[in-house]
Amino acid sequence: MEKIDAQHVSEPGLLVLDTTAGDEETVLAAVAELDRRWATSGSAGVRRVPGEPGVKTRLYVDLLWLSTQVGHSGHRSWPQE
Repeated sequence: MEKIDAQHVSEPGLLVLDTTAGDEETVLAAVAELDRRWATSGSAGVRRVPGEPGVKTRLYVDLLWLSTQVGHSGHRSWPQE
């Protein structure tokens, strides 16, 4: 995964979550659940790393924005890395 940019954690309530699960369905279900609760970037795509178990994804979360504040999907615009 890419290095975390300081702007993504520049204020209280901002998180960068690197998530690993045994399969793509599980990791995407976790992302969807977080998306229902808070403003998130959504999954940046699911990756497999050779020699490591499971699949991985990264998402950005703003705990101060409830998903109802940013629209149905819960997605918020995030600065590009």
